[in-house]
Amino acid sequence: MTVLLVKTADGNINELIESAKYALDNYGYGMSSVRFICGTQNLHKTLEEKIAKFFGTEDTILYAACFDANGGVFEPLLTKEDAIISDSLNHASIIDGVRLCKAQRYRYANADMEDLEKMLIKSQEHRFRLIVTDAVFSMDGNVPPLDKIVKLAKKYDALIMLDESHSAGVVGKTGRGITELFNLRGEADIITGTLGKAFGGAIGGFTTGKKEIIDILRQRSRPYLFSNSIPPMVVNAGIKMFDIVSETSELQDKLHNNTDYFLKEMKNAGFDIKPTSSAIIAVMLYDAKLSQIFANKLLKEGT
Repeated sequence: MTVLLVKTADGNINELIESAKYALDNYGYGMSSVRFICGTQNLHKTLEEKIAKFFGTEDTILYAACFDANGGVFEPLLTKEDAIISDSLNHASIIDGVRLCKAQRYRYANADMEDLEKMLIKSQEHRFRLIVTDAVFSMDGNVPPLDKIVKLAKKYDALIMLDESHSAGVVGKTGRGITELFNLRGEADIITGTLGKAFGGAIGGFTTGKKEIIDILRQRSRPYLFSNSIPPMVVNAGIKMFDIVSETSELQDKLHNNTDYFLKEMKNAGFDIKPTSSAIIAVMLYDAKLSQIFANKLLKEGT
């Protein structure tokens, strides 16, 4: 069983709702088209700028979901001359995105740096090599050792891509993800993420990174080119959410305190908990039927 302890204060929820209402009244219900035809408003550009500033990157491109961001990032950038080196427990959207690309595929055991180095050595013949990993693995809550990944990437001249969907807004003192946690901001070449979790909880995704990479994606990324633009009310609520998490760490502090308390008390109660550096707490019951019973009883308790 995985428990994700994320709750936004009522005041913040009201701010997001008011921001969405304002956009609905002043910018309309939807864009009815893709970004490069009539789907771009000043709101979309503002949100992209705020995301880039939050992560310390150069530019950002918005998608309807992070599934689209991951589905549209590999094919425009890499060819059969290149290689993707992917963590074995990466999210389904990364796996599907890799399948759409002609680059050679290598897979290393979850967060296993010995195995990653073997794959880096094995893939030396390729032109570009991209190490791809979730920043937080959603079922277990574990965080990959980014410091070691960065060292290996530099040693073997590889690029790094992080999916921060389960970590951005949550991990790190100010919620800037695992690059903040490891004090390695700016070391990831590509970061993908979602507006559907800590940044508002609705829909929407993004890819942020070096300007040259984002420029290529704007020209060639299919989910961006052929999908409707994110509705203005979602975009404006996203802008407000990034303002909130950029101005104060109050929400992150509360979440971290709640997580620490829950982890401590569950261990005291005798539960087996997987190691975690995130707000995802994996409570191991080791029996499928028991986990269903447990989940149903939690629902009855209103949890």
